[in-house]
Amino acid sequence: MASRKDSKGYALRTGETQRADGRYCFSYQDKRGKRHYRYAKTLVALRDIEKEVRRDMEDGLDSAHADKITLNEMYDKYMAQKYNLKPSTRNNYIYCYDHFVRDTFGKRRIATIKYSDVKEFYNWLMFEQGMKANTLDNVHTQLHPTFDLAVRDDLIRKNPSDGVMTEIKKNSAAFKRQRHALTAPQQKAFMNHLCNNYEFHGWEPVITVLLGTGMRIGECLGLCWSDLDFEKRIIKVCKTLIYRPEPNNGCVVHISTPKTEAGERTIPMIDEVYDAFLEEYQIQKVLGFGNNEIDGFSGFVFSTGEGNVYTPESVNRAIKRIYEDYNKKEEETAKKENREPLLLPHFSCHHLRHTFCTRLCENESNLKVIQSVMGHSDIQTTMDIYAECTAEKKQEVFATLNGKIMIK
Repeated sequence: MASRKDSKGYALRTGETQRADGRYCFSYQDKRGKRHYRYAKTLVALRDIEKEVRRDMEDGLDSAHADKITLNEMYDKYMAQKYNLKPSTRNNYIYCYDHFVRDTFGKRRIATIKYSDVKEFYNWLMFEQGMKANTLDNVHTQLHPTFDLAVRDDLIRKNPSDGVMTEIKKNSAAFKRQRHALTAPQQKAFMNHLCNNYEFHGWEPVITVLLGTGMRIGECLGLCWSDLDFEKRIIKVCKTLIYRPEPNNGCVVHISTPKTEAGERTIPMIDEVYDAFLEEYQIQKVLGFGNNEIDGFSGFVFSTGEGNVYTPESVNRAIKRIYEDYNKKEEETAKKENREPLLLPHFSCHHLRHTFCTRLCENESNLKVIQSVMGHSDIQTTMDIYAECTAEKKQEVFATLNGKIMIK
């Protein structure tokens, strides 16, 4: 049988044809028996395509199917299989993906996405869209397992997002910034300003509890009076208040389980925390106890004068007003006294948690106790904070040793 040839006299292999317009075509069947066609302008280019197709078929990859599936479709498939997600986590994931990925990078066909594409997308989010480092981490937390699913489904050979975040974190200053605790002088200055200014007095109980327990803000705001045992001076942490986005309904307050299983714990009340709860109780006796019922829970410890629960953002806004007011007055006072001002950095509720943990680490060496109080699921998290604060304490201790240790 005479071999088929193209217009230039080159022999054509099985599956190869040349069209009337001069283009070359390679026809093949996938593992499901469906026929596919790939085109190229030259025979050399077509045979490069053939090599890729045969390699994919030998490796069991369904490249033809992957060429049609977008990242959005793969993500939706991934999320549909995540049965164990809490509703709040699912909503946050979907909100994040829809807001940052779906209408841009999500439209790409998954087979065409390479490592450099993912890195370029992440850099675009950070440096052109102004995305914060922790938000980018959330995006990656969703994209990486989505690509993993595509690998397991034999759609792509390897995960194009592997190693991207490691490189970005290594080269980006945004990921090198840590949430530092307030120093002892900063903490004292902040609390003195809070306690001595009547306009901020209503925030004293909740901020005292945050600084004296290390609870996450949602855990603190989710406390009900029934969670407090004043006789034994014990706080039972068993739920968290979340403020989550819902489709067509804006942001809605809900009660959920703690972040991790380790989040369910008891925390002893130190005297200042005990007094803060009593003060809040007295305030509510005058103004009226909160009448909110959220997902079957009521009797929340911290609520506004109108009886509504605080939201995390409202507490963060209050903290910002307090330290900005302090800094303004401190600068004026320092100028009059001809000294350097002790200014407070920008910080939020979570910094108060870190501050408590640091103070605890400075006074307690049992890591398991610290882990239990903080509700860390991973002891490494506790160890990292402990190592940071003990390093600072070491510098402080050695600074006092000058002239006290005889060397020669």
